[in-house]
Parts: sequence; C-alpha cells; structure tokens
Amino acid sequence: MNYGALLPEIIMMGGAIVALLGGSFLPRRRQALVTWFAIAVACGSAATAAVSTGPPTVFSDSYALDNATTTIRILVPLATAVVMLIGRQEFRGSARESETASLLLLAALGTVVLAGANDLLIVATGFLLATVPLYALIGLSRSPAAAEATMKTYLLGAIFGVVMLFGIAVLVGVAGGSTYPQLQQALPHVPAAAVALGFIGVLAGLLFKAGSVPGHFWVPDAAEGAGIGIAAFITTVPKLGALIALARVVDVIPGTVNAPLLVGVLAAAGMILGTLAAFWQRSAPRLLGWSTVGQVGFLLMPVAVIGVEPSARAALLMYLVFYAVTNLALFAAVAALPDRMTIPSWRGAAREHPVITGVVLVGLLSLVGTPPTAVFVGKLAVFTATWRGGMPWLVVIAAAVSVASLFYALRWVSMAFQASEEPRSHSAAVHLQAVTAVTLGLMIIVAVASSPPLLQL
Repeated sequence: MNYGALLPEIIMMGGAIVALLGGSFLPRRRQALVTWFAIAVACGSAATAAVSTGPPTVFSDSYALDNATTTIRILVPLATAVVMLIGRQEFRGSARESETASLLLLAALGTVVLAGANDLLIVATGFLLATVPLYALIGLSRSPAAAEATMKTYLLGAIFGVVMLFGIAVLVGVAGGSTYPQLQQALPHVPAAAVALGFIGVLAGLLFKAGSVPGHFWVPDAAEGAGIGIAAFITTVPKLGALIALARVVDVIPGTVNAPLLVGVLAAAGMILGTLAAFWQRSAPRLLGWSTVGQVGFLLMPVAVIGVEPSARAALLMYLVFYAVTNLALFAAVAALPDRMTIPSWRGAAREHPVITGVVLVGLLSLVGTPPTAVFVGKLAVFTATWRGGMPWLVVIAAAVSVASLFYALRWVSMAFQASEEPRSHSAAVHLQAVTAVTLGLMIIVAVASSPPLLQL
C-alpha cells in the first residue's frame, strides 16, 4: 500500500482533526490561531501535491494520480485558503470559528477525493465527505435565510445522493466491478438500458454537487443565506471536484448510450437558465450564485466531448483554474465592502472605492469571456474542443449566452459608476479582503500567461 502517494490528502485530514480538537481548548479570543493554522495546512497540502510523484493509479486502480488530480490537489486547497481570508471578518471571534476551519478542510478533502476517484465506491465516499460539511457551513450564519438554504441543500442532497447511490449500484451490479478499468471492459457487453439507468443516477448526483441543472436550486439560496466567505466556497470549490469526477464517468460510458448528447443538452440548459435568472437579481451574492449555475453549463461543454476530443480535458482544467480565480476575486471584492451586499447599494462605489470597483469590472468581464481576461482564454479552449468534438450547435448556444450575460455584468458595473442619490458614509474597505480582491483581480489578467502550459496537461 503506497500511503505516501496520498500525503496531500492525509495532511488535510490531519489538519482538520487538529483544528477541531485544538479549537476546543482555546479561548474564543485565541480562535484565530486555528484559522491561520488551517490556512497553513491548506497551503502545505497544495505544496506537497505540487512536488509529489507517483504511479498513475494507486490502490488497485481505485484512485487516479494523473494531471487532473494533481491540478485539483493544488487548486482546491489554495482556493480554500483564499476563502478563509475572504471570510476572515465574519469568522473572527465567532463561537464556531475553529469548527468552520475544520469543516472547510473536510469539504475540500472530499472535493479532492471526488476528483481523484477512479472507482464508483470512492466517488460515493468523496461525494459524502464533500457534501455533509456544507450543511453545517451554510447553517452557521443562524439567520432565517441560512436556515432555509440549509434545509433546501440538505433535502436536495439527500434526494440526489440516493439517486446517485442507486445509479452506482446498477452499474456495479451489471459490470461486476466498481473500478473504471473494470467498467470499461464490461459495460459495452451489457444492456444499454441498464447502463443508461445507472449513468443517469450517477450524473444526477454529480450535477447536484457541481450546482448544475437539474440539481441547482440550492446554490443561489445558499450563496445569499450563508456568510460571504462560505458563499465563495460553495460557488467555487465543490464543482472543481465534481466536474472532474463527471468527466471520468462520461469517459467510461460506452457508445451504446448517448451520454455526450445528454450532457450537452444539460450544459445548454444550465448556461441559459443561470444567465437569465441572474438578469434581475438585486443581491450581489445571489447574482453570483446564479452566475455559477450558468458557468457550470460552460464547464460541462468539454465534459460532453471528453471521449472524442483529446484537448477537452486540458480545456476543462484550464477553465476550472481561471473560473476559480475569477469567482473568488468577485467574492473578495464583495467582502471588502460589506455594506454593499445589494446591486443598488453599489451606486457611487466607483468614486469611493475605485480599485475594488475595478476588480469587480475585471471579474465580471472575465466571466462573460471578454479578452484579454483569463476566462476568455478558457472559453476559447472550451469552444474549440467542443466544436472539434462534433457539437457546433452547443458552441453557438454558448456564444449567444455569453453575449447575453453582458447584461447583468454591465448592470452591476454601471450602477457603481452612477452618482449616489443620497449621501452615504464613506466607509473604508476591509483591508485584508481588499488586498485579496486586488491580488486575485490582477491574477485574472496575469493568469492568461499560464494558458500555454495548462493546455499541455
């Protein structure tokens, strides 16, 4: 057993346990030490993953250590560390500060496990580990909106989780094994109806985890009801692992089932619904929640052609990296101005906080896919891979939706450049979140330089 190959995951697991136990013995005024410890653990896990080497798979082909897993092993802990910085103001001094840090590490660990899973049973394990902590994280705000979002997330998670377990049971039963190499050998020789039934079940569970249609209903409520740091986490981190896991599953489904068409239709539905729903949102976190639903639609495009287009995997990884940076930058900007949680309240922000407004402008234009921002490069790679994969109709829909998404982006930005109708106090931006937002905003532009090596993954 090569346990050393799982050192990044072991670091996160150990860090979560130490954070939980350590917080139990520290007074509330010293709880911040746990948060900084968790940030160090996340960065240490990412650094370990960056330098670790090992075989392509471990534990009898049940866990993959390929480029996709390595990318997620680095990206997820770093994104989690950024989330802790974004939510520092709301976490500090709270009664559950150490528990929050521990739950974030556990949810991040589940996301990494989900991405590396090369076995349907490991998929179920990663799904549960990435999902259960979210229920507690969303409910930590203890507001009526958070309670409603927690209940909705829990009910949908239970329903889609059971459906996914049913699909796993069907596929394992007809294939006689649970690892992906076993599935690739057995599934072409079993009835297509059974394969389709099992695939739809697994697809439903992973789409819930990614926050995509039809399992998307919890995302905007959770983004609005939870604290801004938790909202940044749930709209960024879980989908990083879920989409890689879904790409692996689609890749092993035989041609007897038209999995690419189903994923393509769901991608189109997700990007259209998410963009249209974001048009008239007044709450900034809720708008970003619906934007996330739409962005997952774009991320599903390379998943649909993963089995026929070699460049699809690299395009997916590139888009995931750039989307994570952009989404976290937007949430950091919102967190830096905690008195501007609604779109109308951003009126006059460009004059009072030009740098933060600039981050929002760059972030929103990046999500739309405006050059020379990072997501533009990711979208270009995704569109190219999807077109080559035989789905030009999906590229046309995605291009039209990208243009339409300019509406809610410009609506937010134009509000910031309008003069304030009534005098308001010139509140200072929260320093740590402002620095985080500006740093990530610069990365949206600088990250374009990393696109050539990412395309080689």
